[in-house]
Amino acid sequence: MFEQESQSEAAVLLEDNPGYPVLGLEWSVAERTELDDLMRRMAALPAEAPRALLSIRLSVLTDETTSPIRQELDLYRFALNRGCRVVGVARDLNVSATKVPPWKRPELGDWINNRAPEFDQILFWKLDRFVRRISDLHLMIEWCKEYSKVLAADKDPIDLDSAYGEMMVTMIAGMARIEAANTGVRLESLWKYARTTERWLIGKPVYGYTTEETPQGRRLVQDPQKVRVLRWIFAMLKRGRSMYRITQIVNRAGIPAPSGGKWYARNLMSILTNPALKGVRTIRPPKAKSKDISRIVYGTDGKPLQLAPPIFTDDEFNEMQAIHAHNSKHGSRESKKKLSRFLGVVKHGHCGENMYKHTTRKKRKSGKIDVYNTLRCSSYTREPCGGPTHPDADAVYASLADTVLEQLGDYEVIHRQYTRGAENLARVSDLEASIKHYMDGLEPGGSFAVGGFIQRQATETLQQLGAELSAIDPDTTQDRWEYKSKGVTYGEHWATMGMDQMEDDLVRAGITFVVYAEHADLLIPDDVKTRLVVRDDYFKKRL
Repeated sequence: MFEQESQSEAAVLLEDNPGYPVLGLEWSVAERTELDDLMRRMAALPAEAPRALLSIRLSVLTDETTSPIRQELDLYRFALNRGCRVVGVARDLNVSATKVPPWKRPELGDWINNRAPEFDQILFWKLDRFVRRISDLHLMIEWCKEYSKVLAADKDPIDLDSAYGEMMVTMIAGMARIEAANTGVRLESLWKYARTTERWLIGKPVYGYTTEETPQGRRLVQDPQKVRVLRWIFAMLKRGRSMYRITQIVNRAGIPAPSGGKWYARNLMSILTNPALKGVRTIRPPKAKSKDISRIVYGTDGKPLQLAPPIFTDDEFNEMQAIHAHNSKHGSRESKKKLSRFLGVVKHGHCGENMYKHTTRKKRKSGKIDVYNTLRCSSYTREPCGGPTHPDADAVYASLADTVLEQLGDYEVIHRQYTRGAENLARVSDLEASIKHYMDGLEPGGSFAVGGFIQRQATETLQQLGAELSAIDPDTTQDRWEYKSKGVTYGEHWATMGMDQMEDDLVRAGITFVVYAEHADLLIPDDVKTRLVVRDDYFKKRL
């Protein structure tokens, strides 16, 4: 019976494994034949065989990289040699291991965060196919210990199921930390030297500049097209145009931002506040935050280290900072608190985009200032929207909160927690062994089949053991997610935690509040109770 079920699972895995069309790769007849054979051999494994999840990752396919199909076949062989049954394959293609840790990858992340009870081991081809950052490896090792999972590599001596494998992981992590430290020292030394020379050795130039090779080495030079853009922006700022309006115009003109995407007030401001626009060497402060301004590097003569002709003179740059300071001060009263609420929840009925709170102030002749908080989407003045704004943002937020409390306030807050079945499984094994012992003893000729008190006691004990075994739910002998109520409703939860918590919960549940000119609709998914379940994020708490 079990073999038939396993063959059925193998057929499903084969059916779901057509190849890697995004890379133009397909399984050959020979590869599919071998995979079919491996699946059939896995079907013969015992029921208690460990369950393996295969992790396939590839950033870019080149002649030098190993085909993901070869990786997958190697891992099927590896799993079979370890006596494991493959229950799934996480195929993450065009995913950087440096930028995206395992728990954030589209497929592997889903298995780790939501399907942990379904597998016992994570198998990968080589360490660099799994992680590139030592901190990510360390966190995955800690997660495996917490959830009783095993990590193992086919082509590297990594296996948390053995003492030697654990030692190798520790050694690799230690050597990688040493190499990372050495790399940091070399980079720091290079940066220090770059600050003393007029040549451009390392780093990315600020928008408006580029680099070119000269007989004296790589030099910083102006980019004429970008300089024209910056000079036009400066002229618009002096005319009183807002940053938002300026970014709208440059986006419509099709001028790419430094990152290649759209312009926003934030990335534009980070450029306009950088002293490097004066053609001087700058440096970021240690542990600088995104809002921190770069500092000018001074030479041995006490003057700024000039690398290229300035795009803005000192006076122009100072004038631009004064305009920025004035605009920031003008909006400081609203910036102290969160302006737009329920982003991702409140949607415009005409275009479906998020709606934002927009504050305007009008001064009367009497000197009194009227404040208007309207609600509008980012495309309210252009196609395809062109829909009306709502005149009272706070009224919409209040209506949303009241409607949500009415519809969901009585729901219980349910928490998901990971529960292991090892303890109950061990108890089941003990009970089954004890039951067999008493059943054998009660058979004719057995040690308990002597009649009288001994046989009665053995029979009663056997009944008690059988009752205890029957009372154990078979599902509790396996690792699983358990969903438990804390005895608190969402109405009580939000009353304690505040509006920010309600916003997070509604976004997680996929609930939307669609605003039209005369009314608004609260759209609640059918599976809202499942979406509202509070899931503990193991990795977020430890980063």
